[in-house]
Amino acid sequence: MNRSVQVLQTINSARVATDGLFNRIRPDALYARPVPERHRFIFYMGHLEAFDWNLICRNTLEVVSPHAELDQLFAFGIDPGPGQLPQDEPKEWPSVEEVRRYNRDVRHGLDQLLPTVPEQILHVALEHRLMHVETLSYILHNLEPERKALPRLTLQTSATEPKHAMILIPEGIATLGRAPAEGFRWDNECESHAVKVPPFLVSKYKVTNRQYLDFVSQGGPVPHYWTQHGERGLWRGMCGEIPLPLDWPVYVSHEQAQAYARWSGKSLPTEAQFHRAAYATPGGEERLYPWGNELPTDRHGHFDCQGWDPIPVNATPLGDSAFGVSQLVGNGWEWTCTPFHPFDGFKTFPFYPGYSERFFDGDHFVLKGGAAQTAVPLLRRSFRNWFRGGYPYGYAGFRYVER
Repeated sequence: MNRSVQVLQTINSARVATDGLFNRIRPDALYARPVPERHRFIFYMGHLEAFDWNLICRNTLEVVSPHAELDQLFAFGIDPGPGQLPQDEPKEWPSVEEVRRYNRDVRHGLDQLLPTVPEQILHVALEHRLMHVETLSYILHNLEPERKALPRLTLQTSATEPKHAMILIPEGIATLGRAPAEGFRWDNECESHAVKVPPFLVSKYKVTNRQYLDFVSQGGPVPHYWTQHGERGLWRGMCGEIPLPLDWPVYVSHEQAQAYARWSGKSLPTEAQFHRAAYATPGGEERLYPWGNELPTDRHGHFDCQGWDPIPVNATPLGDSAFGVSQLVGNGWEWTCTPFHPFDGFKTFPFYPGYSERFFDGDHFVLKGGAAQTAVPLLRRSFRNWFRGGYPYGYAGFRYVER
């Protein structure tokens, strides 16, 4: 089977995943906006097909659209700065049936053309949709439980209490970015280059709710996914509140992670330090994944839509890096102290010029690794995620380093 056929099959699987997420939203909630800095669900329902149409049909194959107005309405997401939240009203959006009809028409037109589309463009369409699996998941997470159509799930909240330790990562080279021969890469993954990294110590595990609770008890900021009922700390889970699982990773904004690191006398890792901890070996080689070159499976970590909520930080020892650092992939993205920036040789995609460049503003920071809803193609070593520093809604935790 050639690679373009594989991509087409994966696009169909990704459609099933995003369709399934919209089916988890009760009809009366499709115009809700659980995350103020993001669009209403109804936008995302149209956005995924509009993106594919605009990328493939309009920009690549120059096909005239029968729905130009909706193509434009659903074209772009938002990432507003402080004090710039959207002010639209539900009545300003099309009806659910109109959006569903638009989606059916777009898919019908696209499916006739997909076999003729360049492979790079297919990868952009695929990975864009896979990213939105995660975006939709954390937006859905923030919707009131009674407005979701979700079964009650068994959560993994017990494991041997993690024995926190600092692990020495020796001086060496970190390879950032991706070479053309390695496969599809986004513009911000270009170009592959080596960075010399001095020795440092890194925490074996992500910072847990238990550790962060000590910080909160001394006046630290409370994470978005925590809530309080009397003296009881609770986790705002996908299906409802539960007692705060102390051995789960804490999910915080970059500002909160930085504050904790300063409070503890540590620092957040740089992007290059994360790479050394995750992919380097004592012999100097670099692996594709922390555990080696074997493709990710559920034995290696908590990712690829295995579950909605986190699991204990020490629950997946088979995913440890060569130096024994745990869960560098999965169970929550990890903040770095590196502002999102271009590598030397960066060039925007002519067919998607706004993907990265508009976020090179000093307000967004690089995240690495992956979360429970992160798809396998996005777990590659070179992939770079980013959020605004004050953004608290993503599935993002952190670990700390000593330099």
